Amino acid sequence: MTSPAEMSGGLPAAPEFAEPLAEWHRLHVRMLIVRPLNEGLALLVPIGVLLITGSGEPWRIFASGATVAMILAFSFLIWRTTKYRITDDQVELHTGLLTRKQLAVPRDRIRTVDLTSKPGHRVFGLSAVRIGTGQQDVPGTDGLTLDAVTSEEAERLRLLLLQKTVAPKTGGVAGEPQAAPAPSEVISKLDLKWLKFAPLSLSGLVAVGAVFGVLSNYADDLGLHVVQDLWNWLFDHRSFMLIGGFVLALAVVGLVLSVPLYILQFWNYRLTREPDGTLRVQRGLLTTRSVSVEEQRLRGVDIQEPLLVRAGRGAKAVAVTTGLGSKGESNLLLPPAPLSVAHEVSQDVLRVDSDPTTRKLRKHPIAALRRSLVRHVVPFVVIATALAIWAPSWAWPIPVVLIPFTALIGWDNYRSLGHALDPRYLVTRNGSLVRSTVALQRTGIIGWRIHRSFFQRRSGLMTIGATTAAGAGVYHVTDVGEADGLALADEAVPDLLRPFLIEN
Repeated sequence: MTSPAEMSGGLPAAPEFAEPLAEWHRLHVRMLIVRPLNEGLALLVPIGVLLITGSGEPWRIFASGATVAMILAFSFLIWRTTKYRITDDQVELHTGLLTRKQLAVPRDRIRTVDLTSKPGHRVFGLSAVRIGTGQQDVPGTDGLTLDAVTSEEAERLRLLLLQKTVAPKTGGVAGEPQAAPAPSEVISKLDLKWLKFAPLSLSGLVAVGAVFGVLSNYADDLGLHVVQDLWNWLFDHRSFMLIGGFVLALAVVGLVLSVPLYILQFWNYRLTREPDGTLRVQRGLLTTRSVSVEEQRLRGVDIQEPLLVRAGRGAKAVAVTTGLGSKGESNLLLPPAPLSVAHEVSQDVLRVDSDPTTRKLRKHPIAALRRSLVRHVVPFVVIATALAIWAPSWAWPIPVVLIPFTALIGWDNYRSLGHALDPRYLVTRNGSLVRSTVALQRTGIIGWRIHRSFFQRRSGLMTIGATTAAGAGVYHVTDVGEADGLALADEAVPDLLRPFLIEN
């Protein structure tokens, strides 16, 4: 039966304190069904091909049945050989049959807890708990995953793993009512008006490419060389009108798919501040996801404005935090939404009176404009020249037509450059196709990287990077004047760079 909390879109009430699971526990037995269900979806097409094609040969039926049996057997072995426990000091996971793996994550190294429920999980009330440590130097070393536990247990584990001290033993009087946990503070939630930014995010084109790639692979397996035949046909009947029509058709399909894709990713989106001192992002329609990040690990916010989204006065907000890189969706605070909402979210998340990313930025020298135009225009001039010499006559006009657009992008890239100092934050902005405005805590800067190429030295410019243990690791102030760049670094973190400076 669905609980009232679940009917309202929330989660079941969890205890204020959770005690460690000192004994060994197994994953929930329902994973014997859920794992084949999730993994079997990807095998439905090849199994269907085996059963439908041919004339009903027995080996096809046997191969399909054997595939399903192997998936079930593999799931049972994983469940039977996997156990975990949570002590006062660490989380331990033992798994594997032929090759045993014993993983341990110190609790004080836990940075994020990610609860994910795929459609198969949701049918049986389960979730996968991903414990992140931020140690991504070696592939596969960033935490561990418990797949799967009940949704109630996943929520309890989230509270338990994000508390840094052992829960005190409650010694209250028997029968005395316990204090209710403090409610979550809602910072932002989905507004259906945001759907207008879905086509501008170009996510539909990504979906088209993914679907096209999957279908073409299956077509090749069946001996239908659709992609090659289509390419040959386009090449034999090449014309600007035909190519333009093909591109226009792809754009229309991408626009149509972008809205449902946005809904699949961000339905029921909520950004909340939890009583346990974490920021929590929940979202998803078929596959639900909940990512919790400790506020004390937050080092800033990145307001990202892809070109078309920026044209529609939109942006998305990304957390700059230890334990999460700059790529992927784990650090997302706000999906594509109005720019004003992004600034409001940044202000609330950083707990400041005004969003530092709205500060007036100091412009960079005009020499940076020349460098930007050269970097964006010259490569296409070189390509056009090479095609005019060695390629068919129809090829070289293509890069020539793009040159005015690349010049505009170079000019816009220069307009985006800028930096400022807030009492608490270093603000830097760069980029054109994706303009990024980062507010980085000055106390989170642990070093500086100074880059001066040959052409930068001739123009009196440098690129100075603020290194930090969070997000991308380095945030650049690009093509800034030498004197301004060094003064900025010295003022942002006094005494860090000063021993290396020479006063004139």
